Amino acid sequence: MQARSRQPGAGGSRAVRLDSFGGPDVLVVREVAAPQAGPGQIRVRVTAAGLNPMDWIMTADADTAARFGLALPAGFGTDYAGVVDQVGDGVSGFAPGDRVFGGALSRAVADFVVVDPAGGIAANEAHHTPDGVDDRTAATLTIAGRTASAALAAIDPGPDDTVLIGGAGGGVGVFAVQLARIAGARVIGTGSATSADHLRSLGAEPVAYGDGLADRVRALAPGGITAALDLHGTETVHVARELGVPDSRVCTIAAQVEGVAAGNGANAAPGALEEIARLVAAGRLRVPLAGSFPIEQIRRAAEFQAGRHVQGKVVIDLRVG
Repeated sequence: MQARSRQPGAGGSRAVRLDSFGGPDVLVVREVAAPQAGPGQIRVRVTAAGLNPMDWIMTADADTAARFGLALPAGFGTDYAGVVDQVGDGVSGFAPGDRVFGGALSRAVADFVVVDPAGGIAANEAHHTPDGVDDRTAATLTIAGRTASAALAAIDPGPDDTVLIGGAGGGVGVFAVQLARIAGARVIGTGSATSADHLRSLGAEPVAYGDGLADRVRALAPGGITAALDLHGTETVHVARELGVPDSRVCTIAAQVEGVAAGNGANAAPGALEEIARLVAAGRLRVPLAGSFPIEQIRRAAEFQAGRHVQGKVVIDLRVG
C-alpha cells in the first residue's frame, strides 16, 4: 500500500546541502528529489526550521561530523515544524494535515523531512503542535528544550534554591531560566552587559560574566547559591565550586568537568518536550525570536546564530505552496 498523501509525492524540493564540511560559506540551497515516507514514517512539509549551535559545530569538520554519523553530501539543521504531508503504512496517531514539530538530525532546513514518529530516537521524531503555538516557535523547541530539561533534571531545582545559570541568555538558557523559575527557584543568570534586560525579561537576575564573577554573585546572593548550570563553558562550574555548591548540584552542557554531570538532550525524560510545548501554549513559557530568515539567506542566518551573542532563537522560514 502506498503512503497516504495530501499532495503527489513526486517532484523536487529545496534543501540546504553541504558538499564539504566547514563554516556557513559551505551552505548551499539545492533542488533535490522530495523524500518519500516509507513504512512507519511520516513526511512533513516544513514551514520553519530552528537553528542551534550544534548544527554548525557538528558540520564544521569531518571528524566531528563522523561522531554524529554524518557523511557528505550532508544536510543542515535539526529542529523543524510543519504539517504532515504523507503517512506510511503502519503509522498511527498522525494524519495528513496534522501540525507537528520535532527533530530531523542535520536535515531540517528543507521543504520536506521524513521521520519515524514511533522510533523513540531523539532528532528523528515528531510531536503534535498544540493549538496556540505557532510554527516558528514550535521550530525552536526540540534541541534547546530537551537540553534544558535534561540539565535541570540533573540539579532538580525547587522553591528553596538559588540557581546560577551561566550563558543564561542563549538558546538553551531561554528555556532553562524559565523552567527553573516555573519550578519555584530564584535564578541568577550570567551574560554580557547588553543582555541584562533580556535576562530580566526571562525572569533571571542578571550578572556580568568574567573576572570577579564570584564576588558579584556573592553580592547578589549573600545567602549563597545552591545549584548551577553552565551552558557555555566551565566558568560557572568553577564559580559554583568556589561558592560551595556540591558537584552533585552542578551540570554542564558544552564542556566536560570531572565529577560534574553533563546534560544531554537525548536523555531528557519521556514527555519533557510535550510538556514544554504545553507550557508555551498556556503562556507560561515564551521563546524570544532573535531573527528569522528565508532559506535563501541560510548563510547569513548561520553566521548570525554562530555569533553566540544572539538573544533568543534563530529561525529559517520555508515558503511552500
